[in-house]
Amino acid sequence: MPEWKRSVQRREFLKWCAAAGAGALLNACGQRLPETPAALPPTGQPQPPNENTQPTEIAESQAPTTAPAAGQPNLAVARGESPDAITRAAVAALGGMERFVQPGAQVVIKPNICTDYYSYEYAATTNPTVVAALVSLALAAGAKRVRVMDLPFGGSAESAYVRSGIADAVQAAGGEMALMNPNKYVQTPIPNGRDLKEWPIYNDILEADVLINVPIAKHHGNAGLTLGCKNLMGTVLNRGQFHRNLHQRIADLNSRVRPTLTVIDAVRILMNNGPTGGNLNDVQMTNTVIASPDIISADSYAATLFGRHGEDVDYIRFGAEMGLGVIDLNAIKIEEINA
Repeated sequence: MPEWKRSVQRREFLKWCAAAGAGALLNACGQRLPETPAALPPTGQPQPPNENTQPTEIAESQAPTTAPAAGQPNLAVARGESPDAITRAAVAALGGMERFVQPGAQVVIKPNICTDYYSYEYAATTNPTVVAALVSLALAAGAKRVRVMDLPFGGSAESAYVRSGIADAVQAAGGEMALMNPNKYVQTPIPNGRDLKEWPIYNDILEADVLINVPIAKHHGNAGLTLGCKNLMGTVLNRGQFHRNLHQRIADLNSRVRPTLTVIDAVRILMNNGPTGGNLNDVQMTNTVIASPDIISADSYAATLFGRHGEDVDYIRFGAEMGLGVIDLNAIKIEEINA
């Protein structure tokens, strides 16, 4: 039994499974869990402890704090046959993981682990080698702890972690797989949201020193594409309710949960029948990794792999209009690497 699995108390895991299993299967990996999160006090005040979670301050989201050095690119695109090599090359081109992870940092990596139906070859789940490379880089930069987490909508998280190949890859790289406990969501203000003004967001993600967002680039039946901005829906409860105003609500969420670094796995991309796929004929090998501290720029570039522009995807456009990043690829420095 792997170490991360042994570390989960049986009582907590069974409660989590019961909650997750009760969710209805909705479009876009949406589900509603029955737990009611505690209300969040005003930003800057600690939340009173309870028996399930004792968060400290809920700080503003993990917006990038380091500007590019002179001559450094805003976005890096690496291509090659080794997912490990191109991930490392893309991060190195941005100045290395040391630019984003300080010694002693608590790091959370958020891949897309949508279901336990298929292995990563079907391009519905982030490539495990890409995730493992980021774990290794973060630890080498001095991270105190690196946790990898997601809340799949199909099957249990435990089985999805294993089926995806991510659990074994992360453990081998020295990271931890973490099950997302429904009691750790907190009602969180979204002060800059145009539609959403608050929502239950996972506390461990809010409190991380560094959040690395690692989506897989894929087709999505409702949103058009799942990329970096869309992947952050995995940090909230009641995702099905986002579909009432999907694109604006994705942009609103991104105004509150802002990754330090976005790394888009485009080793394989799912061209049709997303988000879950299931047919290898829908998968296209592009052997590409895209990395940027600017999630809007990363998504805008990734959209071109599908013959689109950032402006063609409403949540990317809305995010740019809200000042969350640069959508015009001609306005930024891009470094392309063959690794």
